[in-house]
Amino acid sequence: MPKLIKHLEKIIESPDFQARHKESPKHFTRNRSLSFKNLVTFFANLNKGSYETELKEFFKTKNNQLVPNPKATKSAVSKARKKLKPSAFVELNREMIHECEKTSSLATWDGMRLIAVDASTGTVPDEQEILEHFGVWNGTNGDPCPKARISQMFDVLNHLTLDALIRPKKEGERELASLHFTKLMPSDLVLLDRGYPAAWLFSLILSLDAHFCARVKVSQWKIIKKFFNSGKKEKIVKLPQTYPSIRMCKEMGLDTTDIRVRLIRIELPSGETEILVTSLLDKNRFNYDVFAELYHMRWPVEEDYKIMKCRIQIENFSGKTVRSVYQDFYAKVFSKNLTMIIVNSVQPLADLKTAKRKYKYHINITQALSGLKNTIVLLMINPYETTCQIISDLQELFLKCLESVRPGRSYKRNFKKRNKKFHSAYRQPA
Repeated sequence: MPKLIKHLEKIIESPDFQARHKESPKHFTRNRSLSFKNLVTFFANLNKGSYETELKEFFKTKNNQLVPNPKATKSAVSKARKKLKPSAFVELNREMIHECEKTSSLATWDGMRLIAVDASTGTVPDEQEILEHFGVWNGTNGDPCPKARISQMFDVLNHLTLDALIRPKKEGERELASLHFTKLMPSDLVLLDRGYPAAWLFSLILSLDAHFCARVKVSQWKIIKKFFNSGKKEKIVKLPQTYPSIRMCKEMGLDTTDIRVRLIRIELPSGETEILVTSLLDKNRFNYDVFAELYHMRWPVEEDYKIMKCRIQIENFSGKTVRSVYQDFYAKVFSKNLTMIIVNSVQPLADLKTAKRKYKYHINITQALSGLKNTIVLLMINPYETTCQIISDLQELFLKCLESVRPGRSYKRNFKKRNKKFHSAYRQPA
């Protein structure tokens, strides 16, 4: 872990990295309190409060102050962030994941990286510039609400966001999924919910030497309805390419021939019948019995949206511009991933500690994120030996924050629950 932190710090300090992610070669050349590195670290610090509050905490931590004495003002932050491209956090996240995959033994399923793609919407500040860029959600009651489309490609076994996007609401989840898939590796296995299945999307995944397992609506294709009515448990069929799919395949340079897929029937405890379509055709290697649990393994991506919206408050934006929305979003995704990498390093110790208990125990993610607040600043400014001690202290703290995993528990979803809103004039003081 300390080597990973120092690797990230070296990237941030690199002149090449800074040149790629600042608006002008003239920017960040003077010796100011909000240097390029300080600004990146400031936004990566899981901020939720006002500029003034977060600046106090940042400089108090960075300069080891007994009484907070920020070396920059809120107007200085507003001016400095105009010089920083949001792509800085995108590249940092990509480099962190790449380094983690090189140096760590990440969990896989039958030798494959298990990937889930899922989308959501996020409320963005009600400012004219932002409204025009991202679009609005016209509900049945009340005024139109500014909304953005959020999408992520998620490693469900290691709880890492491999790729994230925040885009205008008008862009569909399938189109965003196709952008994620440019990051797929050969032999990845993609898990998709009912909104995603499309022959052209399946062709794209297969063209990258990856596989898929998707839940599909019975009414989506005639061949699916025929299989559903047959009562069979599984069947290998050819999925026809429709005219819209053929058009999309031609635009993307993909094969337009019909796709051989395997259909799987799953009878759920609720009495509902679930139909899965998969490219895993080898019945000897992938027995019918594995698919019910396999598809259920995509659930962590749903839970991760709870972490994003409720724990790190991804919709609690610190600015009123389109750029600030992108900066805050990608900075928090990066910080969430950093937290999860440290959590993953501790989980084997938690397994040993709780081996004789009735239930399996996981690190409490809420407490882990709380522990990283301000500590991210310390990780980025201290020498290697001190960073090692900070990581060790964090791991010890996380081991004290365990919660049991009780299989089989379920709760009814409350679709009428209203999301908590964040208003820039009432940002929390601490």
